[in-house]
Amino acid sequence: MAYAALLSLARTTAKIILDQDRYSISCNKKQQIRSIYEPFIFLQEFLDDFPKKANILDGRIRDLAYEAEHVIESFILEEAPSHWWNVLAAKSKLKWQIRKIREETDSITREVMIIKNNSADAVQLGASSSSAAGSPSRSAPIIKIGYMVGLPEDLLAIKYRLCGESPNLQVIPIVGMGVSQDYNADVVLSALLASMEEFNKERSERSSELVGEKVFKILKRRRYLIVMDDVWSTKAWDDVRIMLPDDGNRSRVMLTTRETDVAVYADHLSGLHKMRFMDEAQSWNLLQRKVFAHQDCPPELENIGKEIARSCKGLPLAIVVVAGLLSAVSNNVASWSEIARNVNSVTIGGGQFENILSLSYTHLPHYLRPCFLYMGMFPEDCEVRVSKLIKIWVAEGFLRRLNRSKTLEEEAEDFLEDLVKRNLVLVTKRKCDGRIKSCSLHDLMRDLCIRKAHEEKFLVNFGSWLSVKGRRNQRRVSVTPSNSGPPYFWKIYGLTIHTILCFHGISVANKLEGFRLLRVLDAGDIYMRSLPYQLFDLFHLAYLAIYYHGRIPAAISKLRNLETLILRAKDNWRNFRLNSFCLPLEIWRMPRLRHLVFYYRLPNPEGITASSLENLQTLSMVSHDMCSERILRMIPNLKKLEIDCSDYSPGEIFLNNLVHLRQLEDLKLRSSFRTVFYHKDNFTFPKTLRKLTLSRVPLPWEEMTVVGSLPNLRVLKLTHWACKGSTWETSEGEFPKLEFLVIEKSYLEDWIAESSHFPMLKGLVLDECCQLAEIPEDIGEIPTLELIEVKGKARTSLVESAEWIREKQQEWGNDALQVRCMAHR
Repeated sequence: MAYAALLSLARTTAKIILDQDRYSISCNKKQQIRSIYEPFIFLQEFLDDFPKKANILDGRIRDLAYEAEHVIESFILEEAPSHWWNVLAAKSKLKWQIRKIREETDSITREVMIIKNNSADAVQLGASSSSAAGSPSRSAPIIKIGYMVGLPEDLLAIKYRLCGESPNLQVIPIVGMGVSQDYNADVVLSALLASMEEFNKERSERSSELVGEKVFKILKRRRYLIVMDDVWSTKAWDDVRIMLPDDGNRSRVMLTTRETDVAVYADHLSGLHKMRFMDEAQSWNLLQRKVFAHQDCPPELENIGKEIARSCKGLPLAIVVVAGLLSAVSNNVASWSEIARNVNSVTIGGGQFENILSLSYTHLPHYLRPCFLYMGMFPEDCEVRVSKLIKIWVAEGFLRRLNRSKTLEEEAEDFLEDLVKRNLVLVTKRKCDGRIKSCSLHDLMRDLCIRKAHEEKFLVNFGSWLSVKGRRNQRRVSVTPSNSGPPYFWKIYGLTIHTILCFHGISVANKLEGFRLLRVLDAGDIYMRSLPYQLFDLFHLAYLAIYYHGRIPAAISKLRNLETLILRAKDNWRNFRLNSFCLPLEIWRMPRLRHLVFYYRLPNPEGITASSLENLQTLSMVSHDMCSERILRMIPNLKKLEIDCSDYSPGEIFLNNLVHLRQLEDLKLRSSFRTVFYHKDNFTFPKTLRKLTLSRVPLPWEEMTVVGSLPNLRVLKLTHWACKGSTWETSEGEFPKLEFLVIEKSYLEDWIAESSHFPMLKGLVLDECCQLAEIPEDIGEIPTLELIEVKGKARTSLVESAEWIREKQQEWGNDALQVRCMAHR
């Protein structure tokens, strides 16, 4: 993984040379550091211009770049030894290391020159490198297919069994490819309960026995459909089956498995359904649907396309992966022929399926490879929060800021979308504005990811089934529960470790000695009783997430490279409301902070006059009285802000100061109480807002004009009785760009609106609007509307109005509008 290694080296070098405040080293020492890095600039250009030929030298460049960065970082840590003989020893060692690195870079440079001189098509390759490797600005077509392609007989057979007349609970086992082998009863039960949150009124944490009992009670006397994917053992089925009541109301359970024995065990009476491979026609149909969506394949590509589809041997996942490759190249014969040759070459011998998946990695541009391999750091079947993933990618230094108009976080989001379009990463949830909220890997794709990551010395995952060899010189470690867990972890050579992610009760936070170069530490899932003193000696740490309930010492400011600080606490909201702890004043002296997420109190920056947190983009959560003009001007580039308004008193003007945040895009105002009422004069929102959430902040409906006048607002969430009154009447010219409106837990009774009042609306969600009589008829006339969802407790008339809108739109030929009614009285 030479690309990631060179990016990391460049970032480390630039920080040390350019940042005078944090690295007060002499010009002579800076020159020594430059002399280490300069030869790698040529190698970086070679990687950019010759992405395919660079693979020959990738391993050597990677190892050398890692070694150079290790020398530089160690040099900074040991920069001030206590005795003169240590100074001489350090200087002598550094000179020897520089000479050794220079000799190896010279050797690699000579080989690069030979490769470049022997390339007859060097000019062509250099000119078309962006096309060959892909480009973050060039996006593959967005494909949205909401129906099953191919295998119609299977679809009808499964549908018949699901909709059968038998009143008894029936299980439909489906046997096919792909299976998870990471089973955890608590995780399965918790996920099942979470999927029923609509009916789960108690949010307290419970043991697996009590969770199972709660699931049973929720399902009792209800008709239900449960889909279980990747069931790999009879025990896994037994743990769930005991919670499923059979009330003779035609409830159904559908499960998928690769194990025929499991399928037979789940339902030995009705028989299993075995998925077939796709035939050639079905394979071609799926391939062209995934590449071209609803458009026709160009005639000149049809024969090549059919050959590619045929080479996938009827495996749907292989077809989808290859479609991702085709979507990322030009639609011409030359590009498709190259893909066809590669697919054919890997299907000749054994291990055909794995080889096809490997092609998806081989064709990845260098800048996307570290982002893809990083997905292997997370446990199997883990739903990865994108907000967390992007922060870690930034801390790792995977981004180059190719588009200067975008932040590193925005560039990272583009990279993730690119991986999704290539069908390498699965989207598990999207936000209401269409952006990805969480993602995951298919089990087989994850196996490929971890295998490649181990081969390239990119990471070690102790929860994976792969054996871990060569534990020295590792860069990243993921510690998850498994038979090979913590005992093997301590055999890792700590001096080269830059990243540690801990999951599910396994913490390394109290054993940090020896990990001096740590850059990323995520132990946010494991509660820590105390903070180890070694934590504050991690000078290079850029990302820190911990789960801790106690005072944060002033020593936190020693982490001068910290960019992301996430502090979880037991009972976060209650802890914040009780004013339990306050962050130290020194937090204002950490200028590199980009994201600060915590449930402590933020100290008033008395005596600090400089704009000390200019890089801060995320701040969550602060009390409203911290929103003075002076404080907000100290965080001028904030993009996301969450404020607690519980102690707000009528007449206070703190929230009027929000107008000074001229980069703010996402704002959440929340409160513990509904007794204090607000008026539009209490708010002055910045016009840059794209998303606004009000929770228990009772603003009169008639004063919602202060929100409706925001010119860039895309998402509006009104939750937990956010507005007071019984009638909401909107006006022409309001909400000009609003795309998604969510009203949750509201006493609203009458809503008066016309289609022109929400001209860009795409989605409307009404949740627990138990007194609302109906949805305005005109809402259905909005041309951009795609979804109406009614759920929770609701009046019959509200549900009927939603259904009426659907029927009316279907009469007019609008079949695109989805109406989902999951309400109860």
